[in-house]
Amino acid sequence: MMKLFRYTAAGGVVTNHDYSETLLLIRPERDEVRLPKGKIEAGESLEESAYREVQEETGYGDLEIIESLGEQLIAFLLDGQAVQRTEYYFLMRALSDRRIERPPKDAAQFFTIWVPWETSLEYLTFEAEKDWVDRALRALNQKGLITI
Repeated sequence: MMKLFRYTAAGGVVTNHDYSETLLLIRPERDEVRLPKGKIEAGESLEESAYREVQEETGYGDLEIIESLGEQLIAFLLDGQAVQRTEYYFLMRALSDRRIERPPKDAAQFFTIWVPWETSLEYLTFEAEKDWVDRALRALNQKGLITI
């Protein structure tokens, strides 16, 4: 019987300062386009983890959390290993274009791209991440920041 690996991750759906675009990560070695997220470290709150992971993977330093987008359980196989991940995402806004130095591993594997909201779903590799973008769009619409 295959052993199940479980962990918890946090990340962000990031919009730009005027709410017209969202930030995506391109990961060429895996042919993926995805949202920034990563494992929660010991002692971190969900918000702290999401903020840290988004900064590390994107290099954007001036971020604000607008609101929680909730949680979702994802199950998948990775290199023959069964994985179950509980994800927490936050709607975030980049307050400026200021970049910070990223950890070398993140800088080597991720490139960032800003895309208009209306085309963002076409780029994302994973269906579960498309759901996070849908949640972010609904939240921005409910706040009157965009019209969908």
